[in-house]
Amino acid sequence: MDLEQAMRERRSIRGFTDKPVERELLEEIIALANRAPSSMNTQPWHLHVLTGEPLNQVRMGNQTRMMEGVPPSREITDHGAYAGVHRDRQIEIAVQLFEAMGIERDNKEKRLDWVMRGFRQFDAPVSIVVCYDKSMEPGGTIAHFDLGAVTYGLVLAAWSKGLGAVINGQGIMQSPVVREIAQIPDDQIIMTCVALGWPDEEFEANSVVSRRRPVENLTRFVGFE
Repeated sequence: MDLEQAMRERRSIRGFTDKPVERELLEEIIALANRAPSSMNTQPWHLHVLTGEPLNQVRMGNQTRMMEGVPPSREITDHGAYAGVHRDRQIEIAVQLFEAMGIERDNKEKRLDWVMRGFRQFDAPVSIVVCYDKSMEPGGTIAHFDLGAVTYGLVLAAWSKGLGAVINGQGIMQSPVVREIAQIPDDQIIMTCVALGWPDEEFEANSVVSRRRPVENLTRFVGFE
């Protein structure tokens, strides 16, 4: 698969088979993602790759705390509720997913189950917790930018190898659980995680492709006249 094909065809995968992902393949993917650009070559990222029982413990810890009403606890500033056009796009993808999964608007049980899937890392066999050096604070904005680059590298490299992935902020919303079980050092800040595995071709939501704005709606060209 060439780069253009991977970039055009990649989509978020939210349903996985239980087939394990070999460590050697994960190392290949991480080696590719590690070529991501970073500010002044700082490379502030750290990746914690979870599978098996540790990942199951994170899943259960996240889900239990959320069901008990424990407020989310992230280590980065929460963006809060989306508004305007950003809220519209959020609703649009939710509608696409719910339609694909046959989840009716008034079916509270299925809607709750869908939300809990996110806190369970979509039951993927692998979760990669993406962190950055605490020394990049206060602010950390440039490090956040760098982690966006390496995280996109992860999902793109995974897709090129036949794997599926979804960048999953829900998976670290109970960050104390993730930190304790994954034994993440105190000098690192948890940013997000990536749920990763072999796509389940029969999982309806995996067919959903989010709609994107045309180039002319998001770009200004200056000095080309």
